[in-house]
Amino acid sequence: MAPNFDYSKHKLLVANRGEIAVRVLRTAARLGLRTVSIYTPSDALAPHVSLASEAYPIASPEPPHAPLPDAQGYLSAAAIVAIVKATGATLVHPGYGFLSENTDFARMVKEAGATFLGPQAEVVEMMGLKHEARRKALEAGVPVVPGTEGLVGSLAEALEVAKDKVGYPVMLKSTAGGGGMGIVVCADEKELRDRFEGTRARAQALFHNPGLFIERYFPAARHIEVQVFGNGLGDAVHFGERECSVQRRHQKVIEETPSPFVAGHPGLRERMCAAAVRLCKAIRYSSAGTVEFLVDDASGAFYFLEMNTRLQVEHPVTEATRPGLDIVALMVRQGVAQHEGGGVALEEEEERWRDARGHAIEARVYCENPSAGFMPAPGVLQYVELPEERECVRVDGWISTGTTVTPFFDPLVCKIIVSGSTREEAVQRMVDALAATKIMGPPNNVRYLKAICESETFNLGKATTKFLDSFEFVPRAVDVLSPGLDATIQDYPGRLLGLGIPRGGPMDTLALRAANILVGNAPGMEALELLPLTPCRLLFHVPAVIAVTGADAEVSVDGKKVGTWEKVVVGAGGKLVVKGAGKGGRGCRAYVAVRGGFPDVPKYLGSKSTSTGMGGYQGRALAAGDHLALGKCEPEDDEAAMKLPPSLIPTYSSNWTVHCLSGPHDSEEFVTATGIEEFYATPWKVSASSNRMGIRLEGPKLRWARASGGEGGSHPSNVHDNGYALGTINVNGDTPVILTSDGPDMGGYVCLCTVATGDMWKLGQLRAGDTVRFRRVSFGDAMRLVDRGVQWLEAVKDGRHDYTAEELVAPVAEEDRKGPILKVIPAEPATGRPRVVFRQAGDSAILVEYGELLLDLTLRARIHAFETAAKAQNIPGVWAFGPCIRSTIVRYDPLTTPQSALLSALVDAESSLPDSMESMTFPGRKITFPVVLDDRWSREALDRYMRSIRDKSVYLPSNIEYLARNNGLKGGAAEALELLTRGPYLVFGVGFYLACPFLVPIDPRCRLVGQKMNPSRTYTPRGAIGIAGLVAAIYPIESPGGYQLYGRTLPVWQTWGRGRDFSAARPWLLEPFDQVVLQPVSEGEYVEMEKQFDAGRYEFKIEPVTFSIAEYTAFVASVADEIKEFKARQAEGTAKEEAREAELLKEWEAEKQKAASSSTATAEAPQDAGETVTASLAATVWKIHCTPGDTIKAAEDVLLVLEAMKTEINVEAGEESVGKKVKGIAPSEEGIPARPRALLTPHG
Repeated sequence: MAPNFDYSKHKLLVANRGEIAVRVLRTAARLGLRTVSIYTPSDALAPHVSLASEAYPIASPEPPHAPLPDAQGYLSAAAIVAIVKATGATLVHPGYGFLSENTDFARMVKEAGATFLGPQAEVVEMMGLKHEARRKALEAGVPVVPGTEGLVGSLAEALEVAKDKVGYPVMLKSTAGGGGMGIVVCADEKELRDRFEGTRARAQALFHNPGLFIERYFPAARHIEVQVFGNGLGDAVHFGERECSVQRRHQKVIEETPSPFVAGHPGLRERMCAAAVRLCKAIRYSSAGTVEFLVDDASGAFYFLEMNTRLQVEHPVTEATRPGLDIVALMVRQGVAQHEGGGVALEEEEERWRDARGHAIEARVYCENPSAGFMPAPGVLQYVELPEERECVRVDGWISTGTTVTPFFDPLVCKIIVSGSTREEAVQRMVDALAATKIMGPPNNVRYLKAICESETFNLGKATTKFLDSFEFVPRAVDVLSPGLDATIQDYPGRLLGLGIPRGGPMDTLALRAANILVGNAPGMEALELLPLTPCRLLFHVPAVIAVTGADAEVSVDGKKVGTWEKVVVGAGGKLVVKGAGKGGRGCRAYVAVRGGFPDVPKYLGSKSTSTGMGGYQGRALAAGDHLALGKCEPEDDEAAMKLPPSLIPTYSSNWTVHCLSGPHDSEEFVTATGIEEFYATPWKVSASSNRMGIRLEGPKLRWARASGGEGGSHPSNVHDNGYALGTINVNGDTPVILTSDGPDMGGYVCLCTVATGDMWKLGQLRAGDTVRFRRVSFGDAMRLVDRGVQWLEAVKDGRHDYTAEELVAPVAEEDRKGPILKVIPAEPATGRPRVVFRQAGDSAILVEYGELLLDLTLRARIHAFETAAKAQNIPGVWAFGPCIRSTIVRYDPLTTPQSALLSALVDAESSLPDSMESMTFPGRKITFPVVLDDRWSREALDRYMRSIRDKSVYLPSNIEYLARNNGLKGGAAEALELLTRGPYLVFGVGFYLACPFLVPIDPRCRLVGQKMNPSRTYTPRGAIGIAGLVAAIYPIESPGGYQLYGRTLPVWQTWGRGRDFSAARPWLLEPFDQVVLQPVSEGEYVEMEKQFDAGRYEFKIEPVTFSIAEYTAFVASVADEIKEFKARQAEGTAKEEAREAELLKEWEAEKQKAASSSTATAEAPQDAGETVTASLAATVWKIHCTPGDTIKAAEDVLLVLEAMKTEINVEAGEESVGKKVKGIAPSEEGIPARPRALLTPHG
């Protein structure tokens, strides 16, 4: 029975991070010991921070005590000891690595009055210098590896010792090294000559000690260590041996106990363990340590290597074979006893833990790439599922879904420890545990570890320290050598959630599915989408079946040209290159499907599609160096070729006709009749400023039928915020934008028409400079367009010759001119029922609008009741509602429920509602948000806006002062902020982007109004809160935006669903009819709350609340005179500010036009132009990387960098340009800023 220790007087500081910090803290919690964690900036959200009783950033001990950077924090003894003193910690556990074997740190801890949980500083120093450790081992009668007795002072001495005393091969070893670093093997005299000085310099750089010594190198050896423990009083015990022979780059990967080698050599364990204990007693060792031995695989002779005077990474295997043993707890007990001038009684410990039971194995899981020399692989862990812990399986780790593995520290993410009654059982359990381990994100070594455990050598227990040097491991993976432009992983159909969560999915919905069909995948499986404007180069480690479809492209495998729209086999080690077809090529996006897909890319909210900051691989476009695991990708034996007949391959245009459905807003309420006809007659030009969020169109200004948007905003394109359909043509100011896969699903702009689902694929192939005409079709024709695509995909699957791709682009014969309104239910003034308009919003949505173009809370209540009634009908195919200010958008699958049937059901739902909402109540939640008013982050965003976008406006330099003037507030900014925080807001809608809430103050006297910024900001801090029109919104992430900012609160979006108020399946907080209360806090308080939020530790104050229409109506009536007076002042203020803004906007536009004119230069091409490298699309030249006279050295040489589609695009020289000289830069024959060219002349 272990003696009882009083821990109440003690506090433990853990001077480490990651899994070891978590492991120590768990033991401390079990012991009832108060704890302190420390952290650097990148670890502020790490689990060891939240597990401790207290946590502090590691700050400089010198004023102003700024947080130390990640590279310094855990290595700063002075900073950590300052925390020891400040917190009153009595015990310090150093873990392993960092300062765990730093003698200065150990002494400083002691001087601070705390106990260092490790050996005495002088022992650490003695054993840390490996030549001194060898000497001490010899004194204790412990055999050492043949080598020098001390340090070698020169190359001449090293050569003499190696030749005459040790014999080749030898190891040059840094006396201060560790963890496999500072070791260089020299096979002969030449290698020793070549490497001596470099090794000494590296030792100085790494360990601040250039001292080297020489040992004999044993090519076939075992690395076996003994776990020891001493009490500092001359007593020491051992807990058996561990074998650590499975190493890569001299670093352990798999450890086990007992050693299979020792088990086959009777008496070896006893001799080795006795030697280890002898050494510990000789140096009066204190606490846990490890004596490491090199064992000759041939003779079984063992030699002292070094002593690690700390807790080892692999200590859990020793604990697993001695159930109940906790080495960390024993270290704590020794520390407490040492603090009181004694030590633990080791006789009892030896008796308890002498005998081991069964066999245990540990595998170290690293985020590293085994196929790239074990290069560390930092990044976000997008999905983590570790083996379930039970008696025979233990996991020591610190990771979870959403953890960011930074490049600042060792990439160890967890250790898996298994045990069994036999080694064979333990090995199988390890294989099973690794198979159950899913860590998706950057590369890791899980499959590598599993391959080791399944190998014959390991299973036979014959692995030596050289085993992994020749171990063959070929990952089933593809490496990205260069990604091309905007290469992302997409699947079909993407996410169908609404709430502003980007749908993602392929921009060309047909080409991706066709590529998958060609390689034998399910049509919707994930594939690569890319713009082949710059080459995409992929290296396949294993044979794979691929297909490239979409935009015109040149495709090669290992330099040999292959076709698009066909099945292609890439051999093991093969390089696939996809690049644009050059001048004359059509289409915009290409798709690369690989048989079996990308199984280690996890689904996020139901889809693997990449959208801004979420899904796909790391939530971003692919980058050079990315490593993607593949599924079962190999070709079958004698697999038949599959190539589409030319008749089935789509021919892309540069002058497109895109079919659309009228609506929701192409009616004369918003645009004149002439304006509507002009819109549909115009060949709109695709702007270079287009991307997956939206395709911007250039053309004439629209002819608006009204002067302003009223309450929606000052521009006629403004409306009260409402839902957007996918593919809608959204008019932002005077610029039409087709909202595509990653675009918002809600906002405050007019939407004229919506692209038919069957023509959505065309949007993926629109490229800058192409033209688009919109042709209106009926719902019936829209369904026939969908059927065209279905039939074409069936033809692709069957390789039919009787179907032609021309069917996909043939225009519908008859244009539909009926307009967007499906049905109007007139208002009933006598009963109070409002007017209801059902507007067509494409073929997959209906926008239902209530009442006049005014914000009315009772109308919003009616919308809520309407949705409740509609949902009660369980209408097939309806998958989301998108309510907002005075409308809701109903999203549905038209193949399940046609438009007419849905319309009928929605009309029935409306008809079922009572005339009056007066008696209705709506349950919700009241949620308190901390807010910093007039915060520095929002002011910084405005400062950035004024420096880079626009410097004169009514809303500059202060949005808050503007809001005060615009609303006629005599009390200025202070009164504005008081009104904005006086009472609760009602959540009218959730959408736009990432569940952004649209908020309206319940009290009409607090409803300030403001225009949207024009143009919008390019940067808004996440959590910023602002106003546009009458509506406030909380920005869920850092993003562009146009709302007038007045404060910053916590975000409403938690990407990984951390915290009590979120979940992985529901990473958003707010729902319609929740109420939001803003509680002012200081900036300092907010910063701490934000840290807690990001770590998942912040808990919002949430209370149940009921919204009563009757109570609201009575309240409004009671303050009617005040509301009237407030609105009158507001109208007067708004009129003045709108007039001022009109003048300031004109002034700014004139200055902008003047600046643009003065900067326009006419470029003239030389008469003798020679050969040219022409950009693949119309764009602006951003950077020029060549000058006349430069010689092209490689195909990948970048000549120009263009700016288009909000992205930088490299123009590479290409194979045919190698050896030629640059003559000049010029626009193409098409003129500025069409397609820039680099002019070349032959070399010489």
